[in-house]
Amino acid sequence: MFVGHLAVGLVAKRIEPKLSLGTGVLAAMLVDLLWAIFLIAGIEHVRFKTGMGAGNYFDAYDIAMSHSLLMGAVWAALFAAAYFLRRHYPRGAWILFAAVLSHWFLDFVSHGPDMPLAPGVHRYFGLGLWNSIPATLIVEGGFWVVAIVLYVRAMRPKNRAGVYAFWSVVVLLTLAWYNNIAGPPPRNPHTAPIVSLIFFSLVVAWAYWMNRLRPARAG
Repeated sequence: MFVGHLAVGLVAKRIEPKLSLGTGVLAAMLVDLLWAIFLIAGIEHVRFKTGMGAGNYFDAYDIAMSHSLLMGAVWAALFAAAYFLRRHYPRGAWILFAAVLSHWFLDFVSHGPDMPLAPGVHRYFGLGLWNSIPATLIVEGGFWVVAIVLYVRAMRPKNRAGVYAFWSVVVLLTLAWYNNIAGPPPRNPHTAPIVSLIFFSLVVAWAYWMNRLRPARAG
């Protein structure tokens, strides 16, 4: 998933307004950021085949260090612990733990059977939602829309920048997501993880910016 993970960040902010939206999005996207770093470092490997849509061209045959259920729990615990040590706020730490760990379960729904349980365990799972573009639009797109509505109803823009910068990027993210589920594979597989790392980092930076421009509504 992509916007499904971002939706988790929006929902985390809605559940606990004390959390920064940037921190919630960072937690929800942490596994993909690590994935991009591990690909660049040669620790993990994927293949890009021919075909349209990630369900057809994306072959994640070696992603256990970032995307396995066990390592997801490890990354979640480390991220939550770092937040707790900095903020001393247990509720926020637990919400962030859940946000990081949710990545495996959302990818389990969207990926084919390539989601590992742990490094070295050769059993893989996945429901393959990506194999159906209409179903992906309904399920992941629906979750994205619901999360946006919940967030917008709880957070008010301070000025016009909080309106335009939010909605314009939401549209761009939605288009990028649709291209991922229905478009062609990356033109250059070697630079794809670098592009992904930059893109994900910019999304997190945008979320931190939105946290400043859209505070919680009074009451």
